[in-house]
Amino acid sequence: MIFDSFILQANDIALYVYLVLGVLVLIIFLAVVASSVKIIREYERVVQFRLGRLKGAKGPGIVLILPVVNRLVKVDLRERYLEVPHQTAITKDNAPVDIDFLIYYKVVEASQSIVQVQNFTGASVGLATTTLRAVVGDIPLDELLSKREQINSILRTRLDEVTERWGIKVTNVEIREIRPPKDVQDAMVKQMTAERSRRALVTESDGIRESSVLKAEGAKNAAILQAEGQKQSAILVAEGNKQSQILVADGLAQALGLINASAKNADARTMTIQYLDALKKIGESPSTKYIFPMEFTSLVSRLKGFVEESTEDKPRQ
Repeated sequence: MIFDSFILQANDIALYVYLVLGVLVLIIFLAVVASSVKIIREYERVVQFRLGRLKGAKGPGIVLILPVVNRLVKVDLRERYLEVPHQTAITKDNAPVDIDFLIYYKVVEASQSIVQVQNFTGASVGLATTTLRAVVGDIPLDELLSKREQINSILRTRLDEVTERWGIKVTNVEIREIRPPKDVQDAMVKQMTAERSRRALVTESDGIRESSVLKAEGAKNAAILQAEGQKQSAILVAEGNKQSQILVADGLAQALGLINASAKNADARTMTIQYLDALKKIGESPSTKYIFPMEFTSLVSRLKGFVEESTEDKPRQ
């Protein structure tokens, strides 16, 4: 009985051992399967090494590997930026300036980015700062502040020439700040203030000049309009005088015609009465000298004849 119970206990222990070993094998199998299957996102690639040899880049999707034999290195293909802190550079006219900028880049060849360069960030910063000092050293300070785009383009081109063999594309370089020395900044502020004052004076003088020109043009136009008005007025007055003189002349002509017609019908007696009336008016004047026309003698003789005729006519009545 004791032997049989011992055998049963031994069998139970073996069963437990087999069960534990089975569970361990299952766990190891699942771990191996899990480590053999990798899920790679769309913006990622994995560079595969098998026993130290490069096998290339894989992804996206499911990638199967041998856990012990293969080693994977993930590479992000999204565009990223690298911030370069303030770097001191000397301009062509020996002025120190502090410049900080951003480098935008993206990986285009995942395998080359792992194999060709050990630390891309450090290498890029060192290359960018060296290139920046070389570029700034050829530009005076006054031109440096206005040539950011040109400096950005030069930096991007030179960086891209080097990083191309690393499988990395430099897409852009942007200078964020150019900080000249304090005394240079004060001088620039004074220069800017003087320039704005000069522009204000120029603008004011231009306004005064334009105002004077406009006033002169207005006076000129007013004088021209006034002259035109006077001209038109003189023309109208002349036309009126002309019409008036024509009417006066027509009236005088008509009066003379009537006088002439009346004179044709007047007889000698009527003319004699007119002469006597004229002599009466002459006698009423305060003048002491009188001038008689040569026809006065004939007038007296006619007057005598008229008197005689009138005395002869009275008895007949």
